[in-house]
Amino acid sequence: MQYRQFGRLDWKVSALGFGCMRLPVLGGDNGAIDEPLATAMLRNAIDAGVNYIDTAWGYHHEQSEPFVGRALGSGYREKVALATKLPVWLVHSRADMDRLLDTQLERLQTDHIDFYLMHSLDQTRWRSLKALHLEDWLDARRAEGKIRQVGFSFHDQYPVFEEILDGFDGWDFCQIQYNYMDTDYQAGQRGLKNAAQRGLGVVVMEPLRGGSLARAELPSGVAEAFQSSTRDWSPVEWALQWLWDQPEVSLVLSGMSAPWQVEDNLRSASRSAVGCLSPADKELIEAVSAAWKGLAPVPCTHCEYCLPCPNGVEIPTVFSIYNDAVIYDRQAQGRANYRDKLEAQNQADACVECGQCETLCPQHIEIIEKLKDAHAYLSE
Repeated sequence: MQYRQFGRLDWKVSALGFGCMRLPVLGGDNGAIDEPLATAMLRNAIDAGVNYIDTAWGYHHEQSEPFVGRALGSGYREKVALATKLPVWLVHSRADMDRLLDTQLERLQTDHIDFYLMHSLDQTRWRSLKALHLEDWLDARRAEGKIRQVGFSFHDQYPVFEEILDGFDGWDFCQIQYNYMDTDYQAGQRGLKNAAQRGLGVVVMEPLRGGSLARAELPSGVAEAFQSSTRDWSPVEWALQWLWDQPEVSLVLSGMSAPWQVEDNLRSASRSAVGCLSPADKELIEAVSAAWKGLAPVPCTHCEYCLPCPNGVEIPTVFSIYNDAVIYDRQAQGRANYRDKLEAQNQADACVECGQCETLCPQHIEIIEKLKDAHAYLSE
């Protein structure tokens, strides 16, 4: 196992972290963890040098934390740094914070959390926590020894990431979605570098974009780009090594659901290093990314010149959801995102075809027709 500096902390973390969100389950029931198999996988990873275990309140229908608590018995708890997350959507008072943390300590069968995150922060949740004087509460729990390092996982736009970084001097680390397709998404590469420059450890989640970058059958253009290299790497290893090549990345979390995935990821981590990619390797990843993006039905760059729409259509968001669903062949997920992330009045069918957006679009997209296509594809 290779180890990396974790921000300004005097501690080295394994290049690979074990994420306990996609453990093997029984009968397709996400709340029924296959405990013997999952325990063997987790302990095998720890025996091979993994020293960072990540879970959360809601994973596997609230069964992940209790499982991890049991799996880290027999001396395994002492071998790892344990990370879990405050479910901030359940927090309405300081008493809620105390109750949730104490429940997590009980579930995890431990007297302290090594790395405690505010889970899935966006602007609304962050400002709600600030109003409850989160910083004072965190400082008090640290003083008690219940939590040691404090961080947050992030899901919002980059300016909000900066707001959160600036809003509390006590952050030790953060967790962001980052992969070679998401360099400009949410915190993105700017957020990675900003946090690292401040001395924060940066934990990367979704290195394979929920498995999308590791599909068994890759689109022809993507497959051809990979095949142009002489390296005998799978698409998974290319995605992981691209991350490990960057010095700002402290560790990469992988949600592993089968023993062979653990073995493959351990092998990849064992040969990881900052600067491991050659210029030719980086050019290949750019070609792969371009091939993926070439599958997008709308060449929208999210510049937002088309906004505000006089009728309230969130044009770039509609196209982003549509593009992702088509690129990664995930229509059902796209439909769910369209329904959940946009109010009805902001969806594509609210367009009245005034044409104002088309006169402003620097990509000269036929926005009116593309909105019709998007709505037809994303509507149930």
